[in-house]
Amino acid sequence: MVAIQTAWIGFWALAVIWGSSFLFIRIGVEQLSTFQLVFIRTGIAAVGLISVAYLRGKRLPTDWASARDLLVLGVVNTVFPFALITWGEKSIESGLAAVLQATAALFSMVVAHFMFVDERMTLRTLAGLAVGFTGVVVLASRSAEGEAMATDGRLHLLGQLAIVAASFCYALGGAYGRKAIQRRLEPIVAAAGAMTVTAVVSGIAAYSAPLVGGAAPIALDRLSSRVLVAILTLGLLNTFVAYLIFYSIIEKLGAARAAMVTYVIPAVGLTLGALFLDESVDLRLLTGAVMIVGSIGICSATRP
Repeated sequence: MVAIQTAWIGFWALAVIWGSSFLFIRIGVEQLSTFQLVFIRTGIAAVGLISVAYLRGKRLPTDWASARDLLVLGVVNTVFPFALITWGEKSIESGLAAVLQATAALFSMVVAHFMFVDERMTLRTLAGLAVGFTGVVVLASRSAEGEAMATDGRLHLLGQLAIVAASFCYALGGAYGRKAIQRRLEPIVAAAGAMTVTAVVSGIAAYSAPLVGGAAPIALDRLSSRVLVAILTLGLLNTFVAYLIFYSIIEKLGAARAAMVTYVIPAVGLTLGALFLDESVDLRLLTGAVMIVGSIGICSATRP
């Protein structure tokens, strides 16, 4: 009983931690390039996850099949979505990013329909998907007015599309990860390996950027204390610790209940963005958020 109660405490803590990731990313991009931020974030998390794996007697695999799985997971499930979300938040609000990222649950249902025979879509699922993606259209329509026009409506729309693309990557990576874990990889090893791949790839991208006309990485001692605290928290708490909590929740509550954190993250992201970054929360944003989160509920109600 105590273990279950502790798991639910972890569930709500994880919702707050992951929901706040969008706030810290939005602060981080004030000074850091996309790939430097991803490199610092995943570098911290990779060191932590590898250390935990080794303390548990696990080792990163050296056989080609497992290494290939980790490479695919790292690129599809971490490099692409982390980079897309970070780049997207250069032009959109953190709360909006948190809402749009919830579409990963919807994309997961579409991908699962084609990859797993036991997860076919029903008419109710299709109806839920229609509601959810209509919510995305409602949010995208905000790019033509209001706060978006104060900067650049086109960039605002592209930022939203980047978050949606990241969600699709999460869906693909999650489905591939499920197969990989069923075949040969333990969850903690998969997480540590994929995060290591991401740190290496993003580090190469960040420090190679000047060779192709991009910005050079900025020295950490030149960062404001606000940005430095944000990225260190993002790496240590929102990535490393969050992954440990997530796998602990899966172990105690099951994957289905752990996935329910998706419902809470948008609300946390919207609230923190409004409180700490003075982001506006208008009726259209709330309508789109309700449609997306509600659609996840509609679709999930059809699943075992």
